[in-house]
Amino acid sequence: MPVPASYNDITQDPNLKNFIGWVWYENEVWVPRCWISPEAGKRVVLYVGSAHYFAVVWVNGIQVAFHEGGHLPFEADITKIIQSSPSPQHRITIAVNNTLTPYTLPPGNIEYMTDTKRYPRGYFVQIIQFDFFNYAGIHRPVLLYTTPNVYIEDVTVVTDVVGVTGFINYKVSISGSTHFTLSLTLRDQRGQVVASIIDGPPFGEFKLLDPNLWWPYLMHENPGYLYNLEVHMKSKNDNTLYEDFYTLPVGIRKVQVTKTQFLINGKPFYFHGVNKHEDSDMRGKGLDWSVIIKDFNLLRWLGANSFRTSHYPYAEEIMDLCDKYGIVVIDECPGVGIKNPLSFGNKSLAHHLAVMKELVHRDKNRPSVVMWSVANEPASALPQAGHYFKTLIASTKAMDPTRPVTFVTDTDYETDKGVQYTDVICVNSYFSWYHDSGHLEIIQLQLANQFENWYKKYQKPIIQSEYGADTIAGLHSDPPVMFTEEYQRAVMQEYFKMFDEKRKDYLIGELIWNFADFMTAQSVTRVDGNKKGIFTRQRQPKMAAFILRDRYWKLANEARNISQRYNGYQ
Repeated sequence: MPVPASYNDITQDPNLKNFIGWVWYENEVWVPRCWISPEAGKRVVLYVGSAHYFAVVWVNGIQVAFHEGGHLPFEADITKIIQSSPSPQHRITIAVNNTLTPYTLPPGNIEYMTDTKRYPRGYFVQIIQFDFFNYAGIHRPVLLYTTPNVYIEDVTVVTDVVGVTGFINYKVSISGSTHFTLSLTLRDQRGQVVASIIDGPPFGEFKLLDPNLWWPYLMHENPGYLYNLEVHMKSKNDNTLYEDFYTLPVGIRKVQVTKTQFLINGKPFYFHGVNKHEDSDMRGKGLDWSVIIKDFNLLRWLGANSFRTSHYPYAEEIMDLCDKYGIVVIDECPGVGIKNPLSFGNKSLAHHLAVMKELVHRDKNRPSVVMWSVANEPASALPQAGHYFKTLIASTKAMDPTRPVTFVTDTDYETDKGVQYTDVICVNSYFSWYHDSGHLEIIQLQLANQFENWYKKYQKPIIQSEYGADTIAGLHSDPPVMFTEEYQRAVMQEYFKMFDEKRKDYLIGELIWNFADFMTAQSVTRVDGNKKGIFTRQRQPKMAAFILRDRYWKLANEARNISQRYNGYQ
């Protein structure tokens, strides 16, 4: 079985495609003796980029790690285990279980079918409340790496912009010893040193006059500007000199939210982007560089300046490219499908808090991440939802006071219990699709009421975080009917009219659902997956892609006089 990849679509076995339960991966590796010799003074760490959902890891038959939750990395120090082995050959075993319960994130439940006239004994199905396939397996790389015994454990940077001055506040955590020296060097993109601190404390500040700021794509001729912060640690213990070196890309930028605007570096930013999925043929959610690079080329061609990581954290490789290209990210945790009242209890909340802690720790230094999203379309009208989201959002803000926090709602403004605690209102609606199906004429009225009701109640800026229509590529009808390319275009155009009206006031963004078609569980409402993409699953454009491209480049040119030939995208 290949790694990284979802296992579901790799074989011809239909039972594996829909399998629920434990699967086992095993591989043998040869570790260089220079890594494991006690005189080398090194740690050996096993890193797992993502395993969905529960994972247990053994090395040479000894358990070294247990992790709950997909989409985020975990690791284990395996130095002592491999040092104690007489052989340079070591066996790594990873067991992965994709079962979802009311207390996992995302939640689900196992339903046993007890009617023996219709089902065999012990027959069960996994019930989920989200509209994408529950792909499973090891989705991101599994790596071995080394550090010295005294090493740089963590680096945190917080940037600010005041007038023409940029600030980089840093904090470095060292593990293995309290006796060390630190030197920090900040380099620009040409490699020139712009600031440095020799033998300094593990926390401090760089102050830069007139720095190159990190700007979003299409907001500046030089978007995604990154400095490199080099951290060099030395520690002498028992006549052994340990050295560790780490380089962190740093983008200097500031995010602010007012009642009507989202500001980046003091200038209004309008999200014109997409929702995505980590999803492709055969690989499922497995990391694939060809798909990733294709998607970024399509995003830039489209004129999209942003996306939401619907509905889980994306691979670090994707986030690296967002930092580099200036693609703004709403970073969402796997809090999707939270519908069952059991999923609002203390057990679920404790796990949700832990997942947000992992996510913030992973992505806290990324300039592209401008907002955290703690959930998508939860049952936020339930009485328990108020305490749940108050606690969750407060915890996220305490971990990172520099970024706004939201969750994405599809609950009515009159009954929602959680939006009051958010900084930005993100709302999903599918007028003329899931209700009033086929009635394009009602979109503007219903959308206007949606915006006005939310803003009147909370006086917060609003993002239309989802809208769209399923479309079969190549299916046409005039007048438009549902599932045709003409109907998808007509839905978009009706939404655009109200977007243009409300963005004069408090609408700060529009994110279409979806960037590309993606796989879902089988049902009578889904024909080979969700077809709301403006691109097919194979990344070929529907008519909607050209409609959206025309709009997004006009929005970019309106905000800043940038030619449509900018960066070669014609």
